[in-house]
Amino acid sequence: MNATAVAAIVPCWSCKGPVASRALFCSVCGAVQAPGAIDHFTRLGLKPTFEIDADELERQYFGFQRRLHPDRFAAKSAKERALSQQQATALNEAYETLKDPLKRAAYLLDMLGHKVDLTACGTISDPELLMEQMEKREALAEADTVERITKLSADADAEMLSAQCHISAAFVTGDLDKAANLTIRLKYLTKLAEEARTKKTRLSRALR
Repeated sequence: MNATAVAAIVPCWSCKGPVASRALFCSVCGAVQAPGAIDHFTRLGLKPTFEIDADELERQYFGFQRRLHPDRFAAKSAKERALSQQQATALNEAYETLKDPLKRAAYLLDMLGHKVDLTACGTISDPELLMEQMEKREALAEADTVERITKLSADADAEMLSAQCHISAAFVTGDLDKAANLTIRLKYLTKLAEEARTKKTRLSRALR
C-alpha cells in the first residue's frame, strides 16, 4: 500500500460514467458503487496520519453510514442492495481500524511498508521490553486486592497514552523502526490493561 496514493477514477457499473474510487454513489446516474480498492483513511476522507481527529472520524463514518441505511435501498435492485451492504462493511472495517490507536498504528506502518503483526504470540525479541512485561505480569499475578489491581490498571492506561504520544512523534519524524517498536510495546500494554480489568472484575464479584 502507498500512503500517498489518491483515489482513482473508475467507470460506473450502471452508466459507465466516471466515478472516484472512494465515492459511494455515481454522480451521473446515482447508482451505489462497489467499495473501491482504497485504504481506510481515503475511504473515510481522512489524511493518512497517526494523529486523527476522533470527532471528525465519527462525523465521516456516521455520515457515510446514514447514506447507506438499508431503508434507502428497500426498493432498489438486488445488486444495489448487495453493493450498499458491501460499502457498509468496508466502512465498518475502516472505522474499527482507525478508531483504535493500536490497530491504526499497525495499519499505517503497513501502508508505509513496515508491517507489524499484532496477532503474533511468539517470544518478545526486545530484551528491555521482555523484562518490562515480565515484571508487569508478575506484579499483576501477585496483586490480590481490588485497590492494587486498580493501580496497576491505571498505570497501564497511563503508559498506553504515553506510548501513543511517542508513536505519533515517531511517525512525524519518519522513524518507522521506532514507531514499530513502540507499537509492539503498545500491544503488550493493551493486553496487560485488559487482563487487569478482567481480574479486577472477577475479584470484585468474588468479594460481593
